[in-house]
Amino acid sequence: MSKIDAFSYKLGAADCFCEMVRAGVKKIALAHPCDTREERDSFLTEYEKLCQEYGVKMYQEDEGFLTDLFPVSLNKDRFNTIFYQDDAVLKAYLDLKAEKKQAQEAGTYTPEKRRDIAWRYGKLLSYTDEGIERLLAQNTEKE
Repeated sequence: MSKIDAFSYKLGAADCFCEMVRAGVKKIALAHPCDTREERDSFLTEYEKLCQEYGVKMYQEDEGFLTDLFPVSLNKDRFNTIFYQDDAVLKAYLDLKAEKKQAQEAGTYTPEKRRDIAWRYGKLLSYTDEGIERLLAQNTEKE
């Protein structure tokens, strides 16, 4: 059995995510997180080709969105690419990140607010209610 290198694996996953965004299965999709900006940027030429092929757009994420939806180590201090089609969806994502930051700064980032933000993030990722509940329940590595 042949071995698939990490670059090819991550690029193949991004191809799948772009197809899902184009088909309307997902509003936004995240590429695999990268440990450095340089690693993430090494994919950009290929990501641009995927975006042209599937008619989607990409956003370079330099500050991972940490919510209770995923283990904190998955995105903390990591770099990512978000694939999307509708600018309003990217705006909703960025607004949700800003809302979290404002709540933290105002001291209103309560357990209820944390859950609400994580839930809405899951909806932007087009997860089912059951899937969001499962991810929240199984995540033992929260902020």
